[in-house]
Amino acid sequence: MHDGFGFGFGGFMWIFWILLILLVIWAVGAFRGGEPRATRRTPLQILEERYARGEIDKEEFERKRDDLRR
Repeated sequence: MHDGFGFGFGGFMWIFWILLILLVIWAVGAFRGGEPRATRRTPLQILEERYARGEIDKEEFERKRDDLRR
């Protein structure tokens, strides 16, 4: 039996399952961790962060920065 819109109860169940699957895919992508593609850092930004955290000294920073600019 149809309700006049071409969808029976089964049609709405298909829409429900499709929306549920899309919601799960979105949730996995959102909570997966990592950086979004638009915010990926450049090698120079990573180097600057390492220097700011004290992982490398000034001489190593400058040497690596010069290497990146070549």
